[in-house]
This record gives sequence, structure tokens and C-alpha cells, in this order.
Amino acid sequence: MQHPKKRVTCYIDGFNLYHATVELGAAHRRLKWVNLWRLANAFVKGSTEQLAGVYYFTALADWLPESRARHEAFIKANEFQGVTVVRGNFKAKRKKCTQCGATWVAHEEKQSDVNLAIHLVHHAHMNLFDRALVVTADSDMCSAIDMVLAEYPQKSIAVLVPPNRYHISRELRGKVDTYKIKRKHLERSILDENIFDSNGALVARIPPSYLTDTHDKHPPA
Repeated sequence: MQHPKKRVTCYIDGFNLYHATVELGAAHRRLKWVNLWRLANAFVKGSTEQLAGVYYFTALADWLPESRARHEAFIKANEFQGVTVVRGNFKAKRKKCTQCGATWVAHEEKQSDVNLAIHLVHHAHMNLFDRALVVTADSDMCSAIDMVLAEYPQKSIAVLVPPNRYHISRELRGKVDTYKIKRKHLERSILDENIFDSNGALVARIPPSYLTDTHDKHPPA
């Protein structure tokens, strides 16, 4: 008698993965156009597991229209692949230089970490997965991971560490299995440049800047 496959759900800290990908350099800008479902599936044991869901936690930079447009294209492309997108927001905060007195408005991303933690715990409570994959290098996830492992010992969690973020905290490393997302995983998970629905209508197109060598380090998409 064949046993049913275990359900695997992946939870992705969008900015953690994005900034790690950016740091690979300008020659690898196309790697930002990644199929998140396919990337998660690379860490699923096909013989005994099946990917049940992928959740992507992010926020849109409304004050950067070009970045927002690229980010929205990426979101549309991945929603079409079956990814669930959970949005947080940015909060404007005025800052001041203690030396020269200059002031400026900075934007701090809010809610994504909290949203990821809440979904992880809630889905464990609702019995929506047998194994969770959490894409992050952030030790802020430790409390949520601790709670799931303590309250639901029959479930397991693995952390997928974004490229060049392999120096994750000892807190995470000591609690769960960890796997490295390498450049090869991103390369094997690239979306098509143009994504069409079953009727031939365009769903999303790769941003032109992802096909060039220009490199902006900070915008979120």
C-alpha cells in the first residue's frame, strides 16, 4: 500500500531573497526574474513529498514608480504560477544626521516578517502542511519556528538560506535543517521572458532592465 505524500509549504521572506540575489552582481540581474514555485520545488523530495503551496511576503515601494512596476510584474508572473502573495507596507520615517543636522525621509519595510511568522504558526495549527520550508537568513523567525516545533512535534521545518547569506545565526542553525539556495537553483528556476495565459493574453513580461548590465542595489524589485 502506497502512503500519501507529505505536504510541503514554502514561506519566502521576499526582501531577504531579493537583496541576496542583487548582491550576486549586475551580470546576474536576470536571476531576479525567478519562478518561486519552481525554486521551492527544488527542495521537495518528489518521491515522498509534494509542494502544497508557496507564500511570498513582500511590500511595494510606492515612492519608486519604476521599481514598483518591476515588482508588480514579478508578482503577477508568480501569482500565475500559483504563488500566494502576502503584502506588507513601507512606513515613511524622518531621520536626522547627528553630525551635520541634515534631515531626510527614509522608508522602512513593515509587516513582512510578522506576516510570515503568523502564517507559519496559523498553517501549522490548521494542519495545512507536514513540512515547512522557510526562505530566510533572519533570526527573527526563531520564535515562530520554536512555537511550531514545540506545539506540533509531528511537523518539521527546514530553512532555505538565500545566496551568500550562509552565515545564518546559530539560533536558526541549531533548531532546524538548513539548505543553501545556490546560484544554480536560481538559474534553473528562471521564468519565461513573456508569460501568457491559456488564451494567449500577456500576463507579465520581464522588466527590460533585467536583460541588461545596469545595476541598482537598493530598489526592491
